[in-house]
Amino acid sequence: MSYLLNLIVKTAEIRFIPLPKIRGLSIIPALRQFNVVGRSATRLSKPTIPTILKNNQNFCTRVYDVNTNVSKDVVLYKYENPRFYKILNLFGISQFIFWTYLSHFAFTSLKDAPVEQKGYVDLAWYERINLGENKYRNGISIMCFVIGYGLLFTVWMFTLRSVRFLILRKGGKDVALVTYGPFGHNRIMDVPLKNISAQQSRETAAVHLPLKVRNRSLFYVLDMRGEFKNPKLYDYTAGLNRRF
Repeated sequence: MSYLLNLIVKTAEIRFIPLPKIRGLSIIPALRQFNVVGRSATRLSKPTIPTILKNNQNFCTRVYDVNTNVSKDVVLYKYENPRFYKILNLFGISQFIFWTYLSHFAFTSLKDAPVEQKGYVDLAWYERINLGENKYRNGISIMCFVIGYGLLFTVWMFTLRSVRFLILRKGGKDVALVTYGPFGHNRIMDVPLKNISAQQSRETAAVHLPLKVRNRSLFYVLDMRGEFKNPKLYDYTAGLNRRF
């Protein structure tokens, strides 16, 4: 028993060695060796510039690799609502007929009837107006015709600028704009991609998305109630914002 106790005490004395001796003898060389190993590990793991460029190139290729050179015509956008445009055009035509008739009626029916002054009584301003006088009659007739024609023009231009189909042509160089017509017939216009520019993105457009076509007045509009058949292909072809 005493032998075992002596052995334990000797072992404890061997383990509890003063720290300064260990620091001076073993810690500093170990740290130096660790430093060398760390530098070599850093040297091995540090990526080179060509490797970084290669990785970035691969990443960009994965994200932006969109094949726009299509082998056949691809529908990018579709909006089917012919009934609405038929009703809209009937409204425009009816308004044009009504205001034109009113213009003709004003020009032919208003007679020159001078207002008679009754003694010293002052008449109201509307009682002193002679609608049959040339300036009033002609003014009313022209105003009624302009209102009717303006309504019809607005309805027709909105119809002609409303896109029904947006088609990317074979090869990916041109886009076909298929719009509604005033009398139910479609109108097709092929436009090079470089001549079309989207004024907004699909995410920011709320009601209509305007498309600008070079050398064309007014904007072509995509109704956001329509369906983007190929949204990614649209974003990288007709959906880009180009400067003319």
